[in-house]
Amino acid sequence: MPTRPVDPELIAFVTDAGLAPAGAARVWTPLSGGVSSDIWRFDCAGRSLCIKRALGRLRVAADWTAPVGRSLYEWRWFETVNALFPGAVPQPVALDEPRGALAMAFLEPADHPLWKAQLLAGLVEPAFAAKVGSRLGQIHAATAGRADIAARFATDDIFHALRLDAYLLATAERRPEVAGPLRALVERTAATHLALVHGDVSPKNILAGPDGPVFLDAETAWYGDPAFDLAFCLNHLLLKRLVVPQVGDALAASFEALTEAYFAEADWEPRAGLEARAASLLPGLLLARVDGKSPVEYLTREDQKDRVRAAAAPLLLAPVGTLVEVLQAWLTKP
Repeated sequence: MPTRPVDPELIAFVTDAGLAPAGAARVWTPLSGGVSSDIWRFDCAGRSLCIKRALGRLRVAADWTAPVGRSLYEWRWFETVNALFPGAVPQPVALDEPRGALAMAFLEPADHPLWKAQLLAGLVEPAFAAKVGSRLGQIHAATAGRADIAARFATDDIFHALRLDAYLLATAERRPEVAGPLRALVERTAATHLALVHGDVSPKNILAGPDGPVFLDAETAWYGDPAFDLAFCLNHLLLKRLVVPQVGDALAASFEALTEAYFAEADWEPRAGLEARAASLLPGLLLARVDGKSPVEYLTREDQKDRVRAAAAPLLLAPVGTLVEVLQAWLTKP
């Protein structure tokens, strides 16, 4: 029996979608995940699926709500990327838009370990980081300048609620000394529409599959600024150094490997402008993970949080143009 009750809407979803044949035994196993969805492993008739439903109020201390219709756009992101790069996402299986529920193939952890768990355990492979950067760049390149894809991901309101407001504007409210630069980042990012953005490219949403990275949790999918995805992912490689300092050199090497692999695929605009946007977003996202609505759970000590603040604030007030400059500032800050 599951340790928490299964939402009746999810039970109805698997029945209506034909995922549970009449009379077949059903096994629901709760999965840990992010703060924005109810997620289960569902086993029935010899098949394992991941079933999820978007929450209207996210599981964080702050008051954070978001439109539940985002499940449709997560489904569309999986469909789009699966068509372009099969294997880069779990196979999408079924969507119930009114219920905000979707089903996808369940990937066994033994063959698809979570990248976040590996990093926090000190298992850091720059070669895998390069694969993440390469695939992310390929997704952006394949969708850049596509009016048809832009029309299917006009999700500015969802992205604003889940990312720009919850991360950057919430941080601006708590850190008035850098509020101006943070609000400017929000205005610029919101006005930039170049490629299909995942919006949550974090190690917690990337599996280290046998054939390369597998991306999960695309609830914040948006046709916007690809620099956001790049900065969002690199941010976590910096933050992990505070909890696994013994692999700090490998994390720095992973940062550089991911960056260079990404730009090897980024052919839709000159590197200088794209990199400058990512480099200016990165310190804002660093600060947001200690002072925004969704702080990272593994930075528990105040001295760790102060370390982030001390590194991020000067970079917000005096932005640099390259990502390696952000890395160097992070590595040299006492």
